[in-house]
Amino acid sequence: MSNKKSTAKKEHLSFLDHLEELRWHLIRAVAAIFLFSILAFVYKNIVFDVIIFGPKHPDFISYRAMCQLTQMFGGSLFCFNEMPFELMNTKMAGQFTMHLWVSFVAGFIVAFPYVFFEIWRFIKPGLHANEQKNSRGVIFITSVLFAAGVAFGYFVISPFSIQFLATYSVSTDVINRIDLSSFISTITSVTLASGLVFELPVIVYFLSRVGLLTPDIMRKYRKHSIVVIMILSAIITPPDITSQILVTVPVLFLYEISIRVSKRVERKRKKKMAEL
Repeated sequence: MSNKKSTAKKEHLSFLDHLEELRWHLIRAVAAIFLFSILAFVYKNIVFDVIIFGPKHPDFISYRAMCQLTQMFGGSLFCFNEMPFELMNTKMAGQFTMHLWVSFVAGFIVAFPYVFFEIWRFIKPGLHANEQKNSRGVIFITSVLFAAGVAFGYFVISPFSIQFLATYSVSTDVINRIDLSSFISTITSVTLASGLVFELPVIVYFLSRVGLLTPDIMRKYRKHSIVVIMILSAIITPPDITSQILVTVPVLFLYEISIRVSKRVERKRKKKMAEL
């Protein structure tokens, strides 16, 4: 009953009142990001030594897992004892700037479920009762997909990118000294981008709900979508074909899932229209 009263009350709000409502939702979301960013800034030893520089060490969990996997087939492609490169900082404020940037990214990742929760609280009153019912669990699903994308970017794409690019050498006369900002940007951009890309089914769901997207359209432009996905993979990953393939394959899988999501939404919408 209280939800219906709240919905009815918001239906009579003016445009400026809606903006004011949105402003407070955004303020709370930004406050959550800021809070977790401060915590990440304070606990820099964990954030940097354990998380950010984790893929720099040969005993990183992804390297050990791939080493064991390749050994099962008689190979040793990902089995190594050292990373033949060192990190360096070439700017006066380089380390401090990277500290701030990593803290912000970490704060956004941790606060993402709450950020989406605030956005959903603003959107939900504008939905009909049956739409709200059909959208149950959207916060949980969105958070799980984002976490899965972040984990995939951190444990799969980043390690393989670092292992390939940072250890690649054209000659033994050349020593790899990687700039700190380049190393950190690779991990943060790939991890964050992967988390956002994994939200594709959720985006398709809402676009299908408003009628902007249908399963027929997605099937018709499947080939075009593959090209777009490959271009997107090339943008968000380092310039090596392995990382691009690692991103392209799961996104294509998510695209096929999104078609089924759109098909289900379309079926429900047609059923509702037939009942009217």
